Amino acid sequence: MTSESTQFKKWPVLAAGILGAFCVMIILLITSVEAVAYWTPGYYEQEYTKYHVLENLPEMTMEDLLDVTDEMMAYLRGNREDLHVSAVIGGETREFFNAREIAHMEDVRGLFLGGLMLRRVCILILLLLAAFFWGWSHKKEARIRFLSYMLPSSLSIGTGLFFLLSAGIAGIISTDFSKYFVVFHQIFFNNDLWILNPATDLLINIVPEPFFMDTAIRIGLLFAAMTVLFLAGNLLLWKRNRKKNAH
Repeated sequence: MTSESTQFKKWPVLAAGILGAFCVMIILLITSVEAVAYWTPGYYEQEYTKYHVLENLPEMTMEDLLDVTDEMMAYLRGNREDLHVSAVIGGETREFFNAREIAHMEDVRGLFLGGLMLRRVCILILLLLAAFFWGWSHKKEARIRFLSYMLPSSLSIGTGLFFLLSAGIAGIISTDFSKYFVVFHQIFFNNDLWILNPATDLLINIVPEPFFMDTAIRIGLLFAAMTVLFLAGNLLLWKRNRKKNAH
C-alpha cells in the first residue's frame, strides 16, 4: 500500500471522528443545560433569594414558589401535560400562570423537548460511527492503531473546532447579554408571547433577565469543564501513542 493510498484512507476516519466529536459536544452541552436546570440542588431558591423575587409577588411563600417551579420544570421536561398550576397567592388559591404565559411556555417546552430529541439523535449517530470505526479494519493491529491514535486525533480536532466556535459565540454574547437575549428569542420563537409584562405576568417576576445570565454562565462553565476533560483525555491518548504509530 502506498503512502498516498494510506493517507487517502485516513480522510473518512478524520471526517467521522470530527462528526463524532461534534455529537459528543452537543450531548455535553444539552446535558449541561439539563444539569443546571434539574440537577442543581437549591439553585432556584438561591436565585429567587438573590433577586428578591418574593418582593414582587403578592404575599407568596418561598415554599409555594418552589412548588410552582417544580411543576413548571416537570412540564418543560414532558412529565406534566399542562401548566395549569394552582398556588396560594395573596391569601387565596388561584392559577399561577395566565393564558399568555401558558402559551409562551408551550413554545419553551418545544425547545426543551427538541433539545432532548437532538441529544438522542446524536447518541444514535455515535452508535453508527462506532460500528463504522469497528469495521474500518478486520486486522487487529490496524484496529488497535486506529483506536489508540487516529480516533483520539480526529476527536481532538473536532472538539477543538466546536469549543472554539462555542467560545466565540459566548464571547460575542458577553459583550451585550440583553441584546443577544432578545436576538435568541427572535430566532427561536415566531411570536411575541415572550415579551411579558411584570405588572400582569408573574413569570417575568420570578425569572428576570439576570436569572438567565446567571444560568447561562453556569451552563457555560460546566460545559467548558466537561469539554476540557474530554479533550485532555483524547490528547493524552494521542500523545502516548504518537511515537509508536509514527510509521
